[in-house]
Amino acid sequence: MGYKKILIAVDNSICSEKAAKIGYDTAKNYDAEVALLNIVEPAPAATTPDFTLAPVFLEVYDNSEENSHILLKEIENKYGKGIKTSYFSVLDTASHGILQQAEDWGADLIVMGTHGRGGLYRFLVGSVAAHVARKSACPVLIVPTKADV
Repeated sequence: MGYKKILIAVDNSICSEKAAKIGYDTAKNYDAEVALLNIVEPAPAATTPDFTLAPVFLEVYDNSEENSHILLKEIENKYGKGIKTSYFSVLDTASHGILQQAEDWGADLIVMGTHGRGGLYRFLVGSVAAHVARKSACPVLIVPTKADV
């Protein structure tokens, strides 16, 4: 079985950088294209008295989207080495955004890192990687924080 479309979910962390490297290495081995995905999680909406979004919220989102594009370009420049790459910056929750974008783009494989949090934090908040792995229609490669790359 080969992979032709690899979705790599990244944020601004060490674990996602490791996932990006492994995702691009996998793409090279399978002659696959890559989509880099960064989720911009929505901030709590603040509204004005007439129930329109406050300008502060819109400014924060614009800044987050711009930072997201910069992050994706930096990752491609570092690991891409000529591999065809698409960018997706999506305003959504992490799990839903990854699953939805993988389906929309037709990914054969999702590559993502895990922060490796455990204990009470994982019990209360849950793991994005675990949720994506349970719900995904395609294989999910989860790169642990402790991985040597």
